[in-house]
Amino acid sequence: MNSDIESKTDMEGYKAGFVSIIGRPNVGKSTLMNHLIGQKIAITSNKPQTTRNKIQTVYTCDHGQIVFLDTPGIHKSKNKLGEYMVNVASSSIKDVDAVLWLVEPTTFIGAGERTIIDKLKDRKTPVILVINKIDTIKGPEVLAVIDTYRKEMDFADIVPVSARKETGLQDLIDTIFKYMPEGSPFYDEDTVTDQPMRQIAAEIIREKALRSLDEEIPHGIAVAIDAMNFDKGLCSIDATIVCEKDSHKGIIIGKSGTMLKKIGSLARPDIEELVGCRVYLKLWVKVKKDWRDSDFLMKNYGYNPKEI
Repeated sequence: MNSDIESKTDMEGYKAGFVSIIGRPNVGKSTLMNHLIGQKIAITSNKPQTTRNKIQTVYTCDHGQIVFLDTPGIHKSKNKLGEYMVNVASSSIKDVDAVLWLVEPTTFIGAGERTIIDKLKDRKTPVILVINKIDTIKGPEVLAVIDTYRKEMDFADIVPVSARKETGLQDLIDTIFKYMPEGSPFYDEDTVTDQPMRQIAAEIIREKALRSLDEEIPHGIAVAIDAMNFDKGLCSIDATIVCEKDSHKGIIIGKSGTMLKKIGSLARPDIEELVGCRVYLKLWVKVKKDWRDSDFLMKNYGYNPKEI
């Protein structure tokens, strides 16, 4: 065992536990997690269903460690990939020490929120309601949101935050630690995520495609890293962007390859920061019709229902 971990286990009152972050699409789950750990691991965009897999990250301080599980937004699925994403989110609330439920600052509780309430209200796990994006409303309006949700179920705590503005994040960390059990850390203090570097690189490329492409295309793309090699301070990556339609392939490539070049140029700096060296990135585009309804292809692109 790492000596740093051994020394921390001797500290009286050290706490360590797992926390699942759930919510509907686009409420800011990945943004919150990235800001809590102080590093970008989960990709973000203004398009729903950006996160597809459970992403595990680690926050460590002198008195404890929190392992966060970022999850896909809970939504009404339209294909096997959608079903997989909802199952990932639903399974993440099992066997954790606390659940963070992120909501937007509104007094309207829709069908999506009620689905989540049904999943949470009978569980014994502490549920912390996190009202995100409070920078978009006036201060007194937060009280009305709190009052609305308090009537729906009993929460262990309610914490208003703005993940984007980093408002209330320390209060949220302090609140989470109230519900963490005493115990040894699960990871050494330098660990930030359990995600393989190849997987993070693929997600960075997918993020840049999400932010660059038209509305109808992003849901139907996946990214696979075909090769990733390090040699003399250079990381060479071959990656394939997979789409479902021939017409989408042309849009992703763009006139004279302009869109594909744009996606690559946007992804390269983030990947260089990830790997710590220069990156040579080569992108390809392939069509795999209806891959989101194929168990075999979903598994190939990192979405394996059997692992849930």
